[in-house]
Amino acid sequence: MDHVFQALLIVSLTALGLLSAGHALINKRDPRSALGWIVTCLAVPLLGPFFYWVMGVNRIYSRARRWHRKGRPAPNHPPRQRIEISPPLPVELSYLNELRSLSDRVVSRDLRPANALFPLENGEEAYPSMLAAIEAATSSVHLSTYIFDGDDTGRRFVQALSLAADRGVEVRVIVDSLGEKYSRPTARELLKGTAVQFRRFLPLRPGGYLNLRNHRKILVVDGKVGFTGGMNIGGRHMITGRPPVVKDLHFRVTGPVVADLQRTFLDDWWFITGAQLPGQRYFPPLPPAGNALVRAVSDGPDKSFRKLNWIILGAVSCARKRVTIVTPYFIPDRPIISALITAALRGVEIVLVLPDVNNLPFVHWASRSYLWELLQYRVRVFAQPAPFVHTKFMVVDWSWSLIGSANLDPRSLRLNFEFGLEVYDLAFARVLEDRCAIALASSREITLAEVDGRSLPVKLRDGAAKLFSPYL
Repeated sequence: MDHVFQALLIVSLTALGLLSAGHALINKRDPRSALGWIVTCLAVPLLGPFFYWVMGVNRIYSRARRWHRKGRPAPNHPPRQRIEISPPLPVELSYLNELRSLSDRVVSRDLRPANALFPLENGEEAYPSMLAAIEAATSSVHLSTYIFDGDDTGRRFVQALSLAADRGVEVRVIVDSLGEKYSRPTARELLKGTAVQFRRFLPLRPGGYLNLRNHRKILVVDGKVGFTGGMNIGGRHMITGRPPVVKDLHFRVTGPVVADLQRTFLDDWWFITGAQLPGQRYFPPLPPAGNALVRAVSDGPDKSFRKLNWIILGAVSCARKRVTIVTPYFIPDRPIISALITAALRGVEIVLVLPDVNNLPFVHWASRSYLWELLQYRVRVFAQPAPFVHTKFMVVDWSWSLIGSANLDPRSLRLNFEFGLEVYDLAFARVLEDRCAIALASSREITLAEVDGRSLPVKLRDGAAKLFSPYL
């Protein structure tokens, strides 16, 4: 009897391994990823298939397709009022028309004129502006964030949101269920019993979604003013506070593009709750606010295109003089590495600004293993001193900028739901470059000799971390 049981067990494990490997072979686009999962499923019985089905399968895309087959209605937003005559780029930016055409094809949102973006540095500038907008709200407050800490800063937001709801404002909050775990008490616990409508994005559960997280940071008040960037809600972004602290940059946004921040939030709300929120009150008229041409880029693993990845590649390929990339996490894929090296060989100055001290050691080790190849081709790499710098933006030729929640790593560009704004505006690009210049003044340049001079154990450690790059 034992022999029969053992035989059945072996047959079952073999069948499971073959089934999982076959699924990876058919569905994985990247042959290296497919090969890795196939080997794992066949070489590690039970555990290999388990990890594949938990971490390796994009169920979001599958779920979206099932909803479409069932005929589930899309969110009933007011018509988007697509721009019939697309606003032309200014003459001095006309060489970016190819990049603009790329974005037109992969992004559903229009490039909208007459917007203004104002940078807010660290929690000392961002949080008072955000809280003031919430306190002045008369109709709706929609907040989506990856992390919402339960510390003193988080409680200030809880109080402002609760008071707004008490005076009749519709207040909705989305917090990622993994990001929620960063703090105790959680925002959900602090908001319990208030009139604030709180939802978690993809609640964690056995066999749930470990990778597909909502990393967006969006606040829209009365449909008229928006905030976005890389900053979560928490005291760690108050650099005058108690260490450890995190430096970051957020943005206040006004103008027609705010409607697309609103649509992104409402799309996520529909995704979580299935509830449509019709009503023009969420989309009031938005008068011109500035001179920036801005497009909202909502990206995620449920999309047909890797939008942010393609836009970054397109921007680097269009660059003539300089590309500035500021990011806390740098784990590029081969196309991005090739694009940066190709641009450098064309004579474009590539400036990459990273934190000298990272809050995620494994990511820091993996990042260093990529620098050797870039430094060989005169890509300039700078390390910002502590405290940890979480700021992220990209600028091309002092003309075009990309801001938002996404890092330059696989988690942001493949696994997470992200939100960004691409901006065609000379003045805004100059503001970002000026901030970069201030950062570079206190940074040290990493040289090829320094990277080559790492000890053998350190090189082995960094190389081992690089093997896990797709999941860092």
